[in-house]
Amino acid sequence: MKWSSFAKGITGTFEAVLAIPLFGGLIVVLSAWQLLTIALILHIITAAIAISNRTSVAPSILGIVTSILAFIPIVGWFLHTITAICLYISAYKDARYEAYHR
Repeated sequence: MKWSSFAKGITGTFEAVLAIPLFGGLIVVLSAWQLLTIALILHIITAAIAISNRTSVAPSILGIVTSILAFIPIVGWFLHTITAICLYISAYKDARYEAYHR
């Protein structure tokens, strides 16, 4: 498995948890928005891994934008949901590509 696939899966799961209606918003508010900073750092690391593995960096860039704009309640939920889906799809494609091109 490529590291990019693993990193995208981890950040996708993080985003999916934050996308849970009410719960995601509650944990973000209770963390004083520090979880959004952690998400930003995770997306930057994932983008660097994707670049080094020559895989798609677009889902990580979307994650960076999401981390910056997610303080807006409904917009945040929508962006977390879309970002999680994009990260999962990209992680799947990375894993499939690696399986067929060994």
